[in-house]
Amino acid sequence: MTAHFKTAKPILLFAAILLGLFANHTRAQGTETRTAIFAGGCFWCVEADFEAVPGVRGAVSGFTGGTTTNPTYKRVSRGGTGHLEAVAITYDPAIVSYAQLLHMFFRSIDATDAGGQFCDRGESYSTAVFVSDPVEKAAAEAARAQAQADLGQPIVTPIRRAGRFYPVGAYHQDYYKQTGTVLTRYGPKSKAEAYKRYRKACGRDARVRALWGDAAPFAGS
Repeated sequence: MTAHFKTAKPILLFAAILLGLFANHTRAQGTETRTAIFAGGCFWCVEADFEAVPGVRGAVSGFTGGTTTNPTYKRVSRGGTGHLEAVAITYDPAIVSYAQLLHMFFRSIDATDAGGQFCDRGESYSTAVFVSDPVEKAAAEAARAQAQADLGQPIVTPIRRAGRFYPVGAYHQDYYKQTGTVLTRYGPKSKAEAYKRYRKACGRDARVRALWGDAAPFAGS
């Protein structure tokens, strides 16, 4: 073994370690996820819509926007907590951008309605975009302005500062695909079937199609 090779070997080893660290760092950056928080009426529906979007890793239903700590579904439904039904959407920005999610969100709700959404009335069913920094705020304002221009009607959905998000209990998570049985006006049904019947009866897709036509990304889901 020559002296030159003895010297070069540690250098090559060090270079290989650096390359490995760089590769791991790059992979970590590539798999970084972010969270968007939208309130669009019934959180079952918002969760079902956005979990179908490529690049969305998951969605969690819950409550945010109020001052009551540890809110329950029953308490929020009664009113007075200030909380809205909302969904925390985890997404991969390398696949779907925040701007794209905002575009879809505004076209999946009735953003002209300040009193609730579709058949669900009251403060807890009102719409909002919750932002965590100036970049998200600017993106949300731009998306809202574009949606209003495209729709040709005033949009009342506010952009609000994100606060603590409280996930709702397991009974409501992924309701649209649960197989457990619940009693409905149509008799015992799986939660998935009950969800489909509720969504149709509430008129969500019909109203969104009336507002947005072919631009509605989820109507009919």
